[in-house]
Amino acid sequence: MFQQFDVTTQPENGPKRLKLLRDVMKTAGVHGFLVPRSDAHQGENVAPRDERLEWLTGFTGSAGTCAVTGTTAALFVDSRYTLQAAAQVDTDHFTQKKHPQDKLGDWLSETLSKDQTLAYDPWLQTKGEIDGLDKHLKTLGITLSPVDNLIDQIWTDQPSPPQGPVVAHPAQLAGKTHDEKRGEIGKSLADDNIDAAVLTLPDSIAWLLNIRGSDIERTPVALAFAVIHQDAKVDLFIDPAKLRPTLPEHLGADVTPHHPDQFPHFLKGLKGRVLVDKNSAPIAVSDSLTAANIVWQRDPCILPKAQKTPAELDGARAAQSRDALAMIEFLSWLDQEAPAQTLTEIDVAQKLEGFRRATNALKDISFETISGAGPNGAIVHYRVNTDTNRRVKQGELLLVDSGGQYVDGTTDITRTVAIGTPPPSAIRAFTAVLKGMIGISRARFPKGLAGRDIDAFARDALWQAGLDYDHGTGHGVGAYLGVHEGPASISRRSHEPLLPGMILSNEPGYYEEGAFGIRIENLVVVEPAQIPDGGTREMLSFETLTYVPIDRRLIDLDALNSGERSWLDAYHAQCWERSSGGVSDSAKRWLKTATQPL
Repeated sequence: MFQQFDVTTQPENGPKRLKLLRDVMKTAGVHGFLVPRSDAHQGENVAPRDERLEWLTGFTGSAGTCAVTGTTAALFVDSRYTLQAAAQVDTDHFTQKKHPQDKLGDWLSETLSKDQTLAYDPWLQTKGEIDGLDKHLKTLGITLSPVDNLIDQIWTDQPSPPQGPVVAHPAQLAGKTHDEKRGEIGKSLADDNIDAAVLTLPDSIAWLLNIRGSDIERTPVALAFAVIHQDAKVDLFIDPAKLRPTLPEHLGADVTPHHPDQFPHFLKGLKGRVLVDKNSAPIAVSDSLTAANIVWQRDPCILPKAQKTPAELDGARAAQSRDALAMIEFLSWLDQEAPAQTLTEIDVAQKLEGFRRATNALKDISFETISGAGPNGAIVHYRVNTDTNRRVKQGELLLVDSGGQYVDGTTDITRTVAIGTPPPSAIRAFTAVLKGMIGISRARFPKGLAGRDIDAFARDALWQAGLDYDHGTGHGVGAYLGVHEGPASISRRSHEPLLPGMILSNEPGYYEEGAFGIRIENLVVVEPAQIPDGGTREMLSFETLTYVPIDRRLIDLDALNSGERSWLDAYHAQCWERSSGGVSDSAKRWLKTATQPL
């Protein structure tokens, strides 16, 4: 199995490790130290070697920062992780703060004093982050100081850096050769009179060079840095142990591999106008560019990577269809087995992975499966382990959020299922969430709008019921890359215009602490919409990629309008048409019932 369920966090280690950190802080002559949940590449997932935040605090979420001073420590997490952090961390020694409501800069201002020093690892913090803190703290006389990572000095059994093999990604799946991609990026640099661009995001490098790696679980990338020049040549900084013998032939003469240790020295030698992304590149990069004129712009690979090629969209459709067969087999099995009340959350996650493995195409799961029964479903990013494992009981909801990595695409789907007779409050909330999901699915909007402009489509029915959810409505999804991909999203914070070819999730939800969680998630792709007669604006809409039945037992049919009913009937008809010929006889019978017209 890809996913394991052992308990890895040990809150009881926090206090003694905090003392060790304070000892080295004192030796280093600093009064505070930042421990972010990040590596030098600012990825959502990090290698075991870079799990410094978990090692110190016990918190295993994918986003967070701990600020430590000589007398106190605070863990900043967002709303997805407030319940998880409270359960994993010794709150007598680490005060939990809710980001973004609680500001790191404000807390540091109140905790540190004039003439004190806040230390940070320049390979783990971006220029944008440090500039923001420096502006906030400078007026108080608090100094920021880069240091070699202090956690590394006390983590005696820290794992070694990963050395997963790197392989070529077929051009027929990418839709373009890496020669073509490098040529396009090189031209964009030339058009902006930029001599070179520093790339620090592994998925940007993987996309640009048509390579995939295995350094990070769930995300097929290799940890590396790169510099692309105006002439489309690339200097790639990667551990040579990762390169398969056939890879130099794939990369060709215009891509020169170097050992990662040479990267800082190489940067010092770069001259001319050099592009750096201050929101993703570690500040150590810009600090090393001593002979260059730095141009602060976005990583030039981010936007073209997000706009999938026709070949990538065909691959996404194929991957979604394959994944749907596994999901239908799983949901059929679940309906047969759940009434006995012997299943646990771990049983559910393992069985679902087994159905995906049975496709004989699964490379990995795309993230740790969220299998939350009853109140555990209200923990937005719940990860079941042997301590929290809960039985799936009658009269409760089961929330299952999961996905797969296939060589032709990345999937992400959530279904919330009624186990027995659901409570009326769950039906009310589920129907409101469904109306929001349908609202996004049916949306037509002018080109140029961003995710923030349509986020309310997913929330209107919940708002009318006095309900809401704290996470975004949708995130970008990669093409056999990260399941969370920028720059676009459907959320209140997204200003990035939506463009054709962008794959996004559509996942409104509702969470009632101590009772249940609800989320319904499909993937969609932005596409041009037909302009109605008399229309004058270029319009966009969404093509749905995910076709798996939605639990009709949780729907208040009277609360759906005629347009919503028609959409759901058409959707379920497509679920039947697309998958009925590819599933087992028992799953086919289940599918027939699950897709009956309302």
